[in-house]
Amino acid sequence: MIMGIPIYQVDAFANQPFEGNPAGVCLLSEETPAAWMQSVAAEINLSETAFVLRCPDGFSLRWFTPLKEVRLCGHATLASAHILWESGALQQGEPARFFTRSGLLTADRRGDWIELDFPAKHALPCDPPEELSLALGADFRFAGRNDQTYLLEVENESILRALHPDFALLERLPVRCVIVTARASTPEFDFISRFFAPAIGILEDPVTGSAHCYLASFWSARLGLRELSAYQASPRGGVLRVRLAGERVKISGHAVTVFAGELLSLSKGRKI
Repeated sequence: MIMGIPIYQVDAFANQPFEGNPAGVCLLSEETPAAWMQSVAAEINLSETAFVLRCPDGFSLRWFTPLKEVRLCGHATLASAHILWESGALQQGEPARFFTRSGLLTADRRGDWIELDFPAKHALPCDPPEELSLALGADFRFAGRNDQTYLLEVENESILRALHPDFALLERLPVRCVIVTARASTPEFDFISRFFAPAIGILEDPVTGSAHCYLASFWSARLGLRELSAYQASPRGGVLRVRLAGERVKISGHAVTVFAGELLSLSKGRKI
């Protein structure tokens, strides 16, 4: 019998299938080469695929887009924690501890919500590349930057929802990721956002947990609130809760398993 590697697709930041952000979650039993993980992520072809391996005192966790490994991914972390509890790899009351390229990250169950503990990040005011406004088709009330990630505030929710970026132009700019945000006019939310990253193989990400490391800090200062409700206004859409706790951000959402399967090939021409 061929024994496969368990792999799942989970809709994160969603409480029903076909909403939120789909992530692949691959449960490993041994160390595997980064090149193989990259090949799997390209094959799965979701914005991120997570690779989880049990280690002392928790789990090693790495994330890959179809093009490259990334340092931080919120929705695939939430999806990974969800699968660990659902598969029985963790008991329902146990916290998930992940050792990652961004340090120790944890996830806890809060009723039917999953709460992630992530680092708070800050975008410092900057002058964005001249063509960034042209690529997005909007003017900015605020532009901030942290490395090659840009945080941009537009005038209102209607402008944000109507954005149709020129992805070819955006990919040519010295910009890795773009977070665009606005104060929400929808009563149940404090702010909304969208996320674009063609440079790393993601035109528009459906729901981006890591972006809320910036958004929580930004909107907490703007609105004078420590706890906020957020909506990412992609075509699929997703609801998040964020809570600023010093230099950490608690990011909460739901998750739904869409399918489970097995990877049967470790590398070209070799079966497990």
